[in-house]
Amino acid sequence: MSNPEPLGGAAAKAAARPDAIRRHNLALILGHVHRDGALTRAELTQRLGVSRSTVGALVSDLTALGLVEESVPSGGERVGRPSHVVGPHSSGPVVVGVDVDVTHVTSATIGIGGVVLRRRTESTGPTPPTPEAVVDLVADAVTDLGRGSRRPVLGVGVSVPGTVDKRTRIVGVAPNLGWRDLPLGDLLSERLGPALPVAVGNDADLAVLAELSRGTARGCDDVVYLIGRMGVGAGIIVNGSPLQGRDGRAGEIGHNVVDATGPTCHCGKRGCLETFIGDTALLRLAGREVAPTEEHVAAVFASARDGDPAALGAVRDVAAWLGQAIGNLVNTLNPQRVILGGSLSGVLEVARADIERALVHYAFAPGHPVEITLPRFGVDSALLGAAELAFAALLEDPFSAQVAAVR
Repeated sequence: MSNPEPLGGAAAKAAARPDAIRRHNLALILGHVHRDGALTRAELTQRLGVSRSTVGALVSDLTALGLVEESVPSGGERVGRPSHVVGPHSSGPVVVGVDVDVTHVTSATIGIGGVVLRRRTESTGPTPPTPEAVVDLVADAVTDLGRGSRRPVLGVGVSVPGTVDKRTRIVGVAPNLGWRDLPLGDLLSERLGPALPVAVGNDADLAVLAELSRGTARGCDDVVYLIGRMGVGAGIIVNGSPLQGRDGRAGEIGHNVVDATGPTCHCGKRGCLETFIGDTALLRLAGREVAPTEEHVAAVFASARDGDPAALGAVRDVAAWLGQAIGNLVNTLNPQRVILGGSLSGVLEVARADIERALVHYAFAPGHPVEITLPRFGVDSALLGAAELAFAALLEDPFSAQVAAVR
């Protein structure tokens, strides 16, 4: 015989259900505003499928939490009372997004809706930064960006060019940084304090997350985001969900060996894909013995557009290898769209025809279309994806903003 329910248990559960529904609906409204920007009450009513009075009450709750604010449109030719417009609160909470790269660290305060409010970029010098240096840079950025602002900071999201177990926040391997089995999340939490939650993710995974939320990948259930820096990685969405693997190592296509006699890779193998399409490869092919910085890579693309034979040849060589890589991805994942970010955006802009020619050659069914496109957010995709990680708790439960305000 089952144990009898404690007195008042059924009543407590019944009382909890409306509260859970209310929180769910608050999260839905905040999510719509976060992804789409300002919306009218009428639009929210239609999207949620509830009454106007219910939307009004929910918006009032979110306003009281300091998450949204309303305005009344003026002018226009509509007859009757205009619907109130609900948008992110002008003094609402923010997060700090951080994008760690081999040559620099970019940090920004980002508000609801993905609006970048303040940013700073710090060079890490001629050699890859140590974990201690990155922790120092992030801590300094959080202090600097929050100075003089009364907007509560909900948390910190960090993008890293390496494999990441999001559950443990451990960077498994970041070859171009020289990191292995690094508890980056714990190191940052110890430095920033327990009151400021820290989330860590892979740069390509976070880039596709940002583009899926409100960018080029929106509306796609199957999409691949290829990011090219010194290394190369892929953020993959399959059937509408991120593909991350057992411990966050899915998408490391830069370390697929494409020529066993090729150049030595940072990971120790020879002929990895990134040794043919990464920033270092592009500069080597162009005959430029300089550090693989964004400025030096941009200079190659500028020279290629001006018709410089060495630069244009280097970009076309990279494009051919890139088209082969995309063909293999198409054969394996059958995506609707492939987004090329980082330096691969420049390759697409200069040598799209070479990419598509190689894609047709290597794809199993070349007649089946796949869209190859640029990211909406350019170099900020990973940065904004890091912010999405930090906003996740708020978007799941808007009342968590109250906890942040008390901290």
